[in-house]
Amino acid sequence: MKTILITGATDGIGLAAAELLAAEGHALILHGRNPKKLEAASAAVAGAGQGAVVHQSLADLSDLKAVEAMANDLSARFQQIDVVINNAGIFQTPVTRTDDGLDIRFAVNTIAPYLLAQRLMTVVPASGRIINLSSAAQAPVSLSALVGEEELAEDFQAYAQSKLALTMWSRAWGQSHASSGPMICSVNPGSLLATKMVKEGFGVAGSDISIGSGILREAAVGDAFADASGKYFDNDAKEFAPGHDDVMDSQKTEAVIAAIDSVIARVL
Repeated sequence: MKTILITGATDGIGLAAAELLAAEGHALILHGRNPKKLEAASAAVAGAGQGAVVHQSLADLSDLKAVEAMANDLSARFQQIDVVINNAGIFQTPVTRTDDGLDIRFAVNTIAPYLLAQRLMTVVPASGRIINLSSAAQAPVSLSALVGEEELAEDFQAYAQSKLALTMWSRAWGQSHASSGPMICSVNPGSLLATKMVKEGFGVAGSDISIGSGILREAAVGDAFADASGKYFDNDAKEFAPGHDDVMDSQKTEAVIAAIDSVIARVL
């Protein structure tokens, strides 16, 4: 049995993956930002696992101070977290700027998972896994937008840039931990799945959500991802893939990581 943290686990792919993993007997730590939704999700996951152990973690990932507090709390509560699935994401929202002056897509989709993974490294064992949810939507990253100096007019641009930035740092971190562990990779769970984000952002019902939850389950505990550190899995193509050209550019990747570090140093 493994202890598995899933962010954004109150609905969508995160909740569906939690139910799959609970049914296999794993202990789940569910993260959410709405207390009522978190309680409901915990009950659903416990039911799916026939009394599976379910813990809760409440935090707003758009607030980096809250992310750090969440990491500190989890590190104090758990001696070991075997798998971290950074699933939480945001695409379209009426409020696009955080109190720290960041685009909320970069804050939630790129910087929060980076900070959470960084701070939880003390409790994730060498045999553990950190899985970051990417997307088929990826666009060249504006460093000024990443650090909050430039405001992006289009939701899709902000989202696509945030997901490429996530994929870039995931590859760099994964490569640096390839021999020592934990395994760190990024995954596009599938395009236009039946999630709230897709319905609100694109106005379509979406494809079977089990396409995404199934690959997250495989990434968390399956043999196919045992040596996936530094890789990007494209679930649309059903294979590990190179991804965007910028992911393979070490200079651009180093610049993205430096920008993320600068934001964290400034905010915290």
